Amino acid sequence: MNDRSVTRFLTVRRGGASMHWTDVFSYIYLALGVALMFGPVVWLALSSFKTPAGLQEFPPTLLPLGQIERQVEGYDDPLPMFEVTMEDGSVRELAQVRRIGIIAQMVDPDDPGETIKVPIANREPIREFRVAWENYTKPLERFNFLTYLNNSVIVTTAATLVTLLINSMAAFGLAIYEFRGRSAVMLFVIGTLMIPITIILVPAYLVVTQLGMVNSLWAVILPGAATPTGVFLLRQYMLTIPRDLIEAARMDKASEWSIYWRIVLPLSLPAIAVLAIFSVMWRWNDFLWPLIVLNRSEVYTLQIGLNAFQGELDVQWHYVLAMTVVALIPVTLVFAFLQRFITTGIASSGMK
Repeated sequence: MNDRSVTRFLTVRRGGASMHWTDVFSYIYLALGVALMFGPVVWLALSSFKTPAGLQEFPPTLLPLGQIERQVEGYDDPLPMFEVTMEDGSVRELAQVRRIGIIAQMVDPDDPGETIKVPIANREPIREFRVAWENYTKPLERFNFLTYLNNSVIVTTAATLVTLLINSMAAFGLAIYEFRGRSAVMLFVIGTLMIPITIILVPAYLVVTQLGMVNSLWAVILPGAATPTGVFLLRQYMLTIPRDLIEAARMDKASEWSIYWRIVLPLSLPAIAVLAIFSVMWRWNDFLWPLIVLNRSEVYTLQIGLNAFQGELDVQWHYVLAMTVVALIPVTLVFAFLQRFITTGIASSGMK
């Protein structure tokens, strides 16, 4: 779709040249939906560039603003600047030395010899647009976030590949082969969707412990490799592949592995792309299971690393927001690359 087609689609009207009331309602409804969907993401991205003081401001601001500070003669540290409304109604720019209760002691930066006492209600901070890049650089440099990011990439990539392989093989067997009890096996697979994850946490942890995989990335990769959702999605899609194509391959003496690898998998790429998106989202955002099986910081994933910024008495929100934006980038890129397969894959597999 080119730019002209997009423009024509966005400006189409039911009433032709004039606006119909349904056009107005539709545009308002769509604008509200866009604001509800992307508004929190925009706020998250902009807030990730705010300083800790900027995040605590009330009422909050949308843009990252920082208070202007000036170096004043006689003071070691820069002092914050305020616009102060004086008793005679004039407005002056003063620097705050200290605050005692509801009274602020302020000085004129150009003439710091005189201290002026001002009620805090009569002043407004002087701010400017300021981007706090250190929210991104410091965690990556000082808090091993590059290690956490690398661990998450390894877990997500390996787990997705293993999931696609195991689920596609299981779906191939349940879709292509005719055997007694095939429907019962499929019902059993689907029935596992009704089992809450909290029920299997203890048995899964005991198995991982017996295999000696605790504090290893394999403990996060392997336990969730086979997913009933993936088996169901791929199996439903593979059922749409013509049986004559499979029989023709067998008549040409193709092995079952060749049929699976060279015929069924290429024809199932839309459904595999959908499952890849789901798997990336599941693995990348997984928090509970890695929290249980990973106890050493050098094997933490990104989601566990974000939890490290939450202390007993203080939460470093500026770092949490910045690293949350970093965590969103890979999932967004994967979704943008594979999103064209979503409609085709889900519609053909029969999922709702």
